[in-house]
Amino acid sequence: MLEVLFWMSIVVVWYAFLGYGVILILLVKLKGIFTRNPSASFPENWPEVSLVIPCFNEADVIRIKAENSLALDYPSSNYKVIFITDGSTDNFREVLAEFPQVEILHEDRRAGKTAAENRAMTQIKSPFVVFTDANTLLNKMALKNIVRHFSFEKVGCVSGEKRVLMESAESASAAGEGMYWKYESFLKKLDSSLYSAVGAAGELVAFRSTLYQTLPEDTILDDFMQSMLIASKGYKIVYEPEAYAMETGSDSIPEELKRKIRISAGGWQSMKRLFFQITPFSQPLLFFQYLSHRVLRWTITPFLLIFIFILNLFLWTQGWVYQLLLIGQILFYLAAGLGYFLENRKVRIKVLFVPYYFCLMNYAVVAGLIRFLKGSQKSTWEKAKRKQH
Repeated sequence: MLEVLFWMSIVVVWYAFLGYGVILILLVKLKGIFTRNPSASFPENWPEVSLVIPCFNEADVIRIKAENSLALDYPSSNYKVIFITDGSTDNFREVLAEFPQVEILHEDRRAGKTAAENRAMTQIKSPFVVFTDANTLLNKMALKNIVRHFSFEKVGCVSGEKRVLMESAESASAAGEGMYWKYESFLKKLDSSLYSAVGAAGELVAFRSTLYQTLPEDTILDDFMQSMLIASKGYKIVYEPEAYAMETGSDSIPEELKRKIRISAGGWQSMKRLFFQITPFSQPLLFFQYLSHRVLRWTITPFLLIFIFILNLFLWTQGWVYQLLLIGQILFYLAAGLGYFLENRKVRIKVLFVPYYFCLMNYAVVAGLIRFLKGSQKSTWEKAKRKQH
């Protein structure tokens, strides 16, 4: 029985992190034999679009953000840039006064990003709305590459790509984050090709305005929830890698861990609220993608990793395979610990980034669960400490 549980646990962990990607590749290739995904072409007449930028005390970056937003390749007559500055107490007004083309929506009350976006949507008149973070820079063709997908009626949401800017001597947090997002982008592209991407990131995401749902103000992952609620109605989330938001990695491991724990707490909250929205009966293919890509990683895999290690100790005497596996686990976790030790001393060895960041992510899932159960995760956003552009 111990051996059965051991190998079943290994299979689940392997599937959650690698196996699903392998199956996705095979399914997408199989789909390509029988059908071909239609490509979205650029329309002759570009529709009206609102680019909405929520921010809190981001005066040090919003000048660059405003310049970048106004320089995007999109007809100015059909394009509006809106900054939501709810609760901000810095000199954002003086900075944005340099850009008369930009609209400011401000409220002194600081209720969080979700509340700010809900309020902003009551002012949006354009058929499509694009949300992006204040600390990111978009590529020049981002809007056009996003909007063209809405020519298909079943597309309700388009997710851009997050790209983490890295330097050669980058910290383990930033480098690990960069490698993680490259793999995530690969999976999102496959998900989108098979049927629908599974959620969208707030760095760059677009919705049909008519499909936007007012979310509870305590929603932590507003971008993920909004996109998945749209998908639950039968609309698709398209992933567009040629529309990308560039940002620097987290300033330090504590900053990255704080961000990951918040995301994890939001993941638990999202799964609870989506429990009856996405089911194997209502949306079988989307449910398969959601379960494989999100739910397994956000729930049981960190606990299975601990379970596998403990079981391996009991199975040590059952043969050389179990002995090799235990030695391999010990070496992996020692490498993660060494990565942590060296990172604190500003010594960076890239080969240690993967085990270190992997353990960091799984620890964040457990810590996020504790925070979710305690109800201590706030929905108000905080300015993240990141490397300077």
